[in-house]
Amino acid sequence: MKTALPENAKIAKEAKECMQECVSEFISFITSEASEKCHQEKRKTVNGEDILFAMTSLGFENYAEALKIYLSKYREVGLSF
Repeated sequence: MKTALPENAKIAKEAKECMQECVSEFISFITSEASEKCHQEKRKTVNGEDILFAMTSLGFENYAEALKIYLSKYREVGLSF
């Protein structure tokens, strides 16, 4: 949070806790949708594509597109080792 604000800005403890709660809820929301897809396909492991599918189906397609590019580049780097 601090990198997005001016250098002299202060962040209240309650604001940090609220943001953490929101982030945790968002992750749970996306993961639950991805897990449901895996369950329907009789798979036990959630993968990156499942997360991207969940984000798109829940209306976060703008984020999913950016993450799709990141995932592709991450895999390229991982394969080059």
